Amino acid sequence: MASVSVTSSRNDSTTASLPATADAEKEASVGENERRRLTGRAGIVAAGTLSSRVLGLVRDQVIAAMFARAATDAFFVAFTIPNVLRQLLAEGAVQNAVLPVLESVRLREGDEEARRFFAALRGLSLLILSLVTVVGIWAAPLIVDLFAAGYRSYPGQYERTVLLTRWLFPYIFWMGTAALGVAALNVHRRFVVTSFAPALLNVAFIASSLILPAWLISERRDPVLALAVGALVGGLLQVVAQWPSLAKIGYWIRPVFRFTNSALSEVLRRMGPVLFGVGIYYIDVVLARRFLSELGVGAQSYFGWALRLCDFPQGIFVMALQSATLPSLALLVARNEMREAAKTFAFSLRLTLFVALPATVACVALSRPITVLLFQRGQFDALSSAETARALVAQGAGIWMVAAVRQLVAMYYALGDTRTPVRVAAVDLCVFVLLALVLRGPLGHVGIGIAVTGSSFAQLCMLAIALRSRLPKLHLGEIMRTFFRTLIAASGAAAVARVLVNVFGQSAAGGALSRATPGLIAVVSFLAVFLLLARLLRCDELATIVQAIRRGRRGRASQG
Repeated sequence: MASVSVTSSRNDSTTASLPATADAEKEASVGENERRRLTGRAGIVAAGTLSSRVLGLVRDQVIAAMFARAATDAFFVAFTIPNVLRQLLAEGAVQNAVLPVLESVRLREGDEEARRFFAALRGLSLLILSLVTVVGIWAAPLIVDLFAAGYRSYPGQYERTVLLTRWLFPYIFWMGTAALGVAALNVHRRFVVTSFAPALLNVAFIASSLILPAWLISERRDPVLALAVGALVGGLLQVVAQWPSLAKIGYWIRPVFRFTNSALSEVLRRMGPVLFGVGIYYIDVVLARRFLSELGVGAQSYFGWALRLCDFPQGIFVMALQSATLPSLALLVARNEMREAAKTFAFSLRLTLFVALPATVACVALSRPITVLLFQRGQFDALSSAETARALVAQGAGIWMVAAVRQLVAMYYALGDTRTPVRVAAVDLCVFVLLALVLRGPLGHVGIGIAVTGSSFAQLCMLAIALRSRLPKLHLGEIMRTFFRTLIAASGAAAVARVLVNVFGQSAAGGALSRATPGLIAVVSFLAVFLLLARLLRCDELATIVQAIRRGRRGRASQG
């Protein structure tokens, strides 16, 4: 009898374990499938973002060469204002509050209910964006005072910035409308249009900067208004570009102005903390612009171009990876597959560090030749190059931190935790203000850049520590191996590039070629040596990216 009892117990145990084993295998399969597709999706987003960033770099080169520093200072402030609202209302609230809820509704209740939810979202979005646009145009003088009160000390600069702000504010309407479309397309894993459409903004900027200034001068108007026209046309083009893809998935539908949808209530519940958290981050931007407005002509532009150069490597892959990761994380969390969500998060963070760390090292070690190569022409002189290079060192040191924070915040939002990023952002703001107040006097605009980097480091540490209790495992060992291998490869590449620049960088003939040669040597040698060292150090992330590129070439089956 005892023998039978034991045998029966074992059989029961085996039988009971079968569903659990099957569930675990299914969970692992879903997670592995999402990670496999993730790099392919990120590759699609990165390809589109690369085209946009390259055109954005050309845009910055054209603006730097065509307009004087006082004009570009005014533009950076005026464009920052609607851009902050775009990221706050559109990319911040929509992507981090709308996308996870839309993914959940579609998974639980089906496509038809998801479309009804989206129609209500579209109606609410149009009302909010219209109101914000009208108020922004009316309150432009007050907003410029908030961002750049120091401009009142320079004759005509305050008035010019107010005029530009009023022209640029409708940009928020078009970009907010486009951002909601991006959420729907990303949920359906349609990344091609959402990745390539932003390039249209830069095309519009470049065309308007080259064509309109002479006509505006002949009409006795400020030629910098050409940039406002470019922004408005570019925003409209991004909305138009989404129409065919939205129609294919059934989301090009009439907006509904009834706001009783239960999922819409969940979005609004999430949106409050998201807006507050992202808003705290952009208080940094407001204060940075205000501090810079008091530091003389050119400070805004030097800081802004350094920021653009820091955004360039992030935009090519880091932001692309975040866009591709959030839907995968949201899906795994909605299925309560937390082990696979943790693995996917660690996987995306490792890929992020593999791109962001070399970008950090390159911007710090090779800032001057890179800046001269990209910008020094026309009205962008040697002084502009030197000051922008100094700003690039300060801000470039934080590229990997900002990139890691993006992945951490995506994980929190996928978990439905909007409070922790808010609390962390509040502390981040305090760190930034303290550092900026201490450093702006002795270091000028460079001190503001150091304050941004310092606050990013504080934010990274707090988010990483708090996440440990939310996931079954953080896979820190794998992440740190990636960190140190990548850092070694990047440092070796920077050392070789510096030597080659010193040896061969001054050997070309005079003029433009002489200025460009050090930068070309620096960039090419750094990339070549980094890839070689990464392969010798057996960085798995390099193989993952290469495999994703190959899959993309075989037909982009990873579009999902």
